[in-house]
Amino acid sequence: MGFYSQDLVEEVRSRSDIVDVISGYLKLQRKGSNYVGVCPFHNDRNPSMSVNQSRQIYHCFSCGAGGDVFKFVMEYENLTFPEAMKVLADRAGIALPERESSKEAKQQADIKAQIMEMNKLAAKYYYYTLRQPAGKKGLDYLLGRQLCMETIQKFGLGYADQYSNSLYRYLKSKGYSDQLLKESGLMQVDEKRGMYDKFWNRVIFPIMDSRNRVIGFGGRVMGEGKPKYLNSPETKVFDKSRNLYGLNLARLSRKPNIILCEGYMDVIAMHQAGFSQAVASLGTAFTVQQSVILKRYTNEVLLTYDSDEAGVRAAQRAIPILRDAGLTAKIINMEPYKDPDEFVKAMGAESFQKRMDEAESSFSFELRMMERQYDFEEPESKTAFFKALAEKLLTYEQGIERNNYVQAAAKRYHLRYEELLDLVAQTGKRLGGLTRAPAPIQPVRQKKRLEDAGLSSQQLLITWMSLEEHMFSVVRRYVSPEEFTDPLCQKVAKLLEEQKAKGQFHPAALFQYFTEDEEQKKVSAMLGGALPVMSGREEEEKALQETILRVKQNHIAWQTKHMDPNDMEMLQKIIQKRREMEKLHISLD
Repeated sequence: MGFYSQDLVEEVRSRSDIVDVISGYLKLQRKGSNYVGVCPFHNDRNPSMSVNQSRQIYHCFSCGAGGDVFKFVMEYENLTFPEAMKVLADRAGIALPERESSKEAKQQADIKAQIMEMNKLAAKYYYYTLRQPAGKKGLDYLLGRQLCMETIQKFGLGYADQYSNSLYRYLKSKGYSDQLLKESGLMQVDEKRGMYDKFWNRVIFPIMDSRNRVIGFGGRVMGEGKPKYLNSPETKVFDKSRNLYGLNLARLSRKPNIILCEGYMDVIAMHQAGFSQAVASLGTAFTVQQSVILKRYTNEVLLTYDSDEAGVRAAQRAIPILRDAGLTAKIINMEPYKDPDEFVKAMGAESFQKRMDEAESSFSFELRMMERQYDFEEPESKTAFFKALAEKLLTYEQGIERNNYVQAAAKRYHLRYEELLDLVAQTGKRLGGLTRAPAPIQPVRQKKRLEDAGLSSQQLLITWMSLEEHMFSVVRRYVSPEEFTDPLCQKVAKLLEEQKAKGQFHPAALFQYFTEDEEQKKVSAMLGGALPVMSGREEEEKALQETILRVKQNHIAWQTKHMDPNDMEMLQKIIQKRREMEKLHISLD
């Protein structure tokens, strides 16, 4: 953060409300005093991320991700701090001064910047090779797939020749170290061969982020080699679960929907046919993070997964993820063809547009796929289907949404609405009554339990202290930072005290003092933690008193354990502290 003055950082922070900023990336819902949403930093459908507006921090109770508004933008957009500062300053209408990178700061951002530069050079190298005699095999393949040169250029397609060290030698000539080449994901290393190109004898598909920066590559082998498609590994600049192939072009299409395909060639074929809103996931199953990204650009997603069984299963997995992100999902029927590439080649763009217009609702598609598993001529099988249908309907949010789907299903299967609604209610009661056998309790030593309880109390007291300036002052009357025996809790308490002394109480600003991911997760858990539910002032004072007493008891136990047995002065102090604790009465005034 040394690029900018602390005052400027705080001005940008104060003008960047965390709820407003995060709402621009994902759907948030108010829950009590906080906002909750599906965390974009791990693959999950449950709203496990809490955003606290008063404290200006976010925290995921599932994966532990957390921090302030700068950290969110850095993590989500894969940016350095200065880049995130620029994004938020532009958003807030704040002009930033021109900065000169210090040597230390330059080194910090250097690895990511160099990998980006290497990717750019590699993309140019592959692009150049495709047009040379050495790339004839790759170019013939692409032209054989009926791609025109304009499309090949638009997607920056290239070729990695048949030698496994061509790119390595090229990048070494540009002065890059073996360590950096290894981190880039462009190379592989083994004891026998040393370092060699990850991609060779493959058509290359550069993968770009939404800012048109090359972040990775996909490669299609020439011939019968395995694997058929190969992707870059995860690197400092490439996260498969949080990017989509073709999004850099699709986001500019201004179409009313986005077409979600399975592979690179499907996306390219769609764009060439005029459907510039096509994207694809990157060799992995569709993720929650990708649904969050799509929500930024559209409200409707059309699925064009392969019409085989694997494609059907992929669509069935993607539909609930899209729905949870607040997206309408529809399925395009491409039969008798396997994928959109085959369909467009055989039938043309006009026929594909017609199939798009006739796209099936995700609910209808799911029911149709369920029907395949049952024999409606057999009474038992038919009954089993309706039970499964009731369970399916329970996955929709209770109220208007679920009632609408119950109504649609009742009409489809010629049932009375009330009859199906009753079956859903009964199924809900039956499933809700099921309980899992409690997990066997592992034997835990008493000492370990006491240590955990002591740490939990300290962490909870930090949560109290970070609530607001007045609450910090209340706690500080009874507890000093030195009474925290956990080093991290003690550091946070001291930093809060420093802020208070300067008249700048901003708990969210503390994250700049913690650089390790694990530390940041622990700090966000404390600052974003929830307090026990309390019915009034009396109960609040009682809960706070219990927490303070546990922290003070833990400190006394620590002092007793670590004191010199012959130190009578220290012994007297400990006895005095115990007496004071007995008289302790907490007041929120």
